[in-house]
Amino acid sequence: MPRGFEGSYMGANDRISDRAVMECKICWTPYDPAEGDDFRQILPGTPFSALPGDWKCPNCDAPKEQFMVLEDPGAPEMLEARRIEEVVARLVADFREVWHAKMRDVPMVNKALSVEAVGFRSHEGRPLGVLLSPWFMNLILLPRADEDWSSLLPGAKEQIEFPSGTYEFLHNTREMVGGYKACSLFSPMGDFQTQMQATDVARAVMDELFKEENRAETDRKAEIRAAREAELEAVAEAESVPEAAQPTRRRLISAGLADAAHTRESGAE
Repeated sequence: MPRGFEGSYMGANDRISDRAVMECKICWTPYDPAEGDDFRQILPGTPFSALPGDWKCPNCDAPKEQFMVLEDPGAPEMLEARRIEEVVARLVADFREVWHAKMRDVPMVNKALSVEAVGFRSHEGRPLGVLLSPWFMNLILLPRADEDWSSLLPGAKEQIEFPSGTYEFLHNTREMVGGYKACSLFSPMGDFQTQMQATDVARAVMDELFKEENRAETDRKAEIRAAREAELEAVAEAESVPEAAQPTRRRLISAGLADAAHTRESGAE
C-alpha cells in the first residue's frame, strides 16, 4: 500500500539537528525536543532522531516518517560540522600520503603511532583541532568556508591569540587541503608509547587551550623553554620513558604548546 506522506528529507534523521522541532503532517502536532513527550515518557532534551523506532504522534498515532521539519535552529551548526568533517578528512588523507611516500623509513618517526585528527571544532568559523602523526603533533587551523589560504607563504609566522595565551603558527600549504596554519606541540614523537596516549594528550590540548587560567604559564617563555629543553635532554639520555616523564596536561601547556618560540618547521611539513 503506498504511503500518503513522506517526512522531511524522506525521513533521513541524519539531515536534521538535535534541536529540530518536528511537526506531524497529518494533524500538525509538533514534537519539540526541549519538551519531550509526556505521553510516551520521553524526557525533555531528547532529539527527534533519538526517539524509539515505534514512537508515534501522540495525537493521531502517525509514525515518525510522517513528521516534517517545522524549524531547525541547529541546521547551520550541522552544516558547519559536515564541512569540518570533509576538510579534516582531506587533511588526514594528505598527511597519510606524506607518511607512506616520504616518512615511513625516516629514523625519527615513532612507528607505534598513525596519522589521526583529534578534537576538531569550529573556532571563529574556522576548523581548529590537533593533527598527530608518527613524527609530529600540531595544532591546526584551517580557513573559513569564505576564505582562500592557498596563497599563504610556507614558513611565514603568525601570532594567534587564544584564551590561554598567544601562540606562534607557521603557514603552509598542501595539495589536498590547501592552505593551513600549524602550531607545533611535539616533534619528534618519541615521548609517546601508544596512539591512545597521544590522542589523550591531543584532547587535553583542546581543553587547556581555551582556559584563561593557563595564560600565566604562557607568559613565562624563557623559563618554559629551559624546562622543556631539560626534560627532552633527560628523556634522550634514558633508555626508556618512565611513567612520570610521559606528557601530561600541565606539561603540555607549560612546556609544549606555550613554547611558541620553539615551533619546529619539521612538524609543520
